[in-house]
Amino acid sequence: MPTLVIDGHPNPGPLCAALAANYAEAHGDATVLAVRDLAFDPNLRLGYTRRQDLEPDLERAWEQILAADHLVIVAPVWWGSVPALLKGFFDRLLLPRRAYRTKDNGLPEGLLAGRSGRVMVTTDSPWWYLPLVGDTTVKQLRTTTLRFCGVKPVAVNRFGRVKDSTVEQRRRWLAKAAQNGRADAARRSSRSSAAAAELVSGRRPTG
Repeated sequence: MPTLVIDGHPNPGPLCAALAANYAEAHGDATVLAVRDLAFDPNLRLGYTRRQDLEPDLERAWEQILAADHLVIVAPVWWGSVPALLKGFFDRLLLPRRAYRTKDNGLPEGLLAGRSGRVMVTTDSPWWYLPLVGDTTVKQLRTTTLRFCGVKPVAVNRFGRVKDSTVEQRRRWLAKAAQNGRADAARRSSRSSAAAAELVSGRRPTG
């Protein structure tokens, strides 16, 4: 199963698209899904009271998520959250009994378990500001989106301050994204080799 890189920036020009592309190219077995290129209504208009049929682009996106064993989200920090387009993408796709379910005791159970994740965010805030205010965008993506749906572990990278960054800083950030891609691909290859060795030896995986 490949890695799926979800580019959540509405504009193809800023840094997010380049980070996603560098990660995917270095990874070697990753597909970039740019949410801005999908045709869909980002509003969950009836909430959870009635079913809202998925548009063809969302159906294909869901199939890509199911086929992936590693999910990467690249997004800017906007107002302590993510762009409305990316939030709408999550609202429409990550539905009850699809991405998670509620157990009899009232606690959620993620239905995307078995996948790992990575979050890469860009920000115009200085490095010390996000921890000071709680780093709400990272918490939203890592904890209340990916982990909530069963995706773990989830690594995090922050790139900023973007607004007044130099060309050399951006080169370093793009190199870091590529490094992440290579590292994640190596971990995936290592896990696959270990699983194959267990099958050959007749041992069952324990975790």
